[in-house]
Amino acid sequence: MTTPSDGDQSPKTRRRSARAGGRNGKSRSSRKNHEQRRGHDERREIVHDDNLRTRGAADLREEMEDGSRSALLGRLVQEANARVLETALAAGSAAAGISTTLVACLLRYDRAAIAHVGDSRCYLIRRGRATQLTRDHTVACEHIRLGLVSAEEALETRHLLSRSLGADLFVGVETAEHALAAGDVLALCSDGLHASLAGEDLARSVSEHADLTAAAQTLVELANQRDGSDNISVQLIRIRSVERVGMYRGRPYRLR
Repeated sequence: MTTPSDGDQSPKTRRRSARAGGRNGKSRSSRKNHEQRRGHDERREIVHDDNLRTRGAADLREEMEDGSRSALLGRLVQEANARVLETALAAGSAAAGISTTLVACLLRYDRAAIAHVGDSRCYLIRRGRATQLTRDHTVACEHIRLGLVSAEEALETRHLLSRSLGADLFVGVETAEHALAAGDVLALCSDGLHASLAGEDLARSVSEHADLTAAAQTLVELANQRDGSDNISVQLIRIRSVERVGMYRGRPYRLR
């Protein structure tokens, strides 16, 4: 998940982010690997493509001005998918079937573009309430949506992914854009967190901690107490202020 730093003064949404992750040492068989992140506070401006080149914040801003934020995120996720697939192929039989999930956001002006594959989620926490912005790409979720099974009947297959990074040459990336307001918090997390915690737990932790690092660590600790059998990753991003813009012929302009 890559977000420009607060120090960048170009017209954009200003925000503060904190990440935390961990597990309690238990193991569980899984059809996917989640990147494990230990508790830390991190701000980054660089993303990597599949040719090991780097694109800085200025390059990303130029691409965002020239086209859709959602389209840009989709291309970046496709590059990540290619990297996972290439890594698995290079490792041979030892990495057969390796795959992972992903959720990422791109913030610009008063909008957030969200891209995800698999069952990693993004929540919007606003005025003490958490709203899930993404739809899990799992067999269980698809069966529930089609009315084939009930939520209770789908529990046994909730970890079976219908989409994942590295499973094929191309992946179906789901993207969406959402309006932001000052004071909003975005929570990006793996299923190791949201399988144990409800949206109310996320909203309560953010409300009780002004420091997002403390809030993220509290969520990880609570998830470990309730289960802890899967890797846990969480990133919290607070929207400090937004710049309202309009669009004219596909180009943004500031609203007075």
